[in-house]
Order: sequence, then structure tokens, then C-alpha cells
Amino acid sequence: MAFSSDLDQITRAAAGERQAVSALVNRYSPAVLALATRMLGDRGEAEDVTQETFIRAWKALPDWEPRAKFSTWLHRVALNLCYDRLRKRREATMAEPPEQVDMALRPDDALDQAERVKAVEAAIAALPERQAAALTLCALQDHSQAEAADIMEISVEALESLLARARRALRAVLMERSEA
Repeated sequence: MAFSSDLDQITRAAAGERQAVSALVNRYSPAVLALATRMLGDRGEAEDVTQETFIRAWKALPDWEPRAKFSTWLHRVALNLCYDRLRKRREATMAEPPEQVDMALRPDDALDQAERVKAVEAAIAALPERQAAALTLCALQDHSQAEAADIMEISVEALESLLARARRALRAVLMERSEA
């Protein structure tokens, strides 16, 4: 169930009240953007997904029924948009992702960290979509297993299975790379 203030803002936003729309965007866009960024690995593409998520939300608001939390529903919309983009990527030639370096680190430490981050991101990207989504939602986005299961529209048991397989595959890939 959505927060009572969410229900009030959703009702007002559905009626076209800009202040309510703005409040919902301000409250939920950081989490939606973080999910999309982690799923897609590209900030610009994640911003596009975030914008599309809210466009779809506003179009659906007049008919929205609070069967689940509003945030869960928004995350589901964003996750589906991420899945669509990931499928399109597989069809196209994948370019090298931009290097992301924390400038606060010494250059040699930053290079080591960037290589580790790149290895983990590549390993997560190589996972099947549903395993990558489960891992991203629980490990990187700090959603509870129940929330992640709701977002993915699966049972908690199915989520736990996806997480176990994702962690096992991730561990194997990273161990293999460290031995090489």
C-alpha cells in the first residue's frame, strides 16, 4: 500500500497538479535513476529510462490502483524499460563503456579500483537479465527480498533462487579472472 501522503499526491498529480507531480518525482527519481544506472551501466541511458518511467507513470496515474506500493510499481516500470534496452543492446554492437574513476584516489589505486569495478560490472552484465536484476535490486539498491520480488513480479523463493545462482556465477567469473 502506498503512503497516505503518496496517495494524496498521486490523486493530485493525476488531476494535473504540478506541485504534486514535482513532489513525486523528487521523492522517487533518485532511486529509479540508481536502479537504471546500475542495470544499464550508462548514466545518460539511465536518465532516459528514468524520464520514460515517469512519463509512463503520469499517463497511467488516472487509472492506477494502489495494489502495491507506488515505489514498487515505479521500479517495475523502470526495470521493464531497462530489460528492453538491454535486449536492444544485445542486438547491436556493444561499444566500450566509459571509464569511471574516483578522482579522490591516487592514480594507481584508482586504476586498480576501476579495473575491479569494471570486472564486477562486466560479470553482472554477463549474467542472465533476471539474475542481474535480482542482484542489482538486493545487493546494490538495498531493497529487501520481498520488495525486489514484488518489483520483479516473482515469489520471494524464486528471487532467492535467482540471487543464489547470480552470486554463484559472479563468484566463478571473478575467481576465474583473478587466477588469470
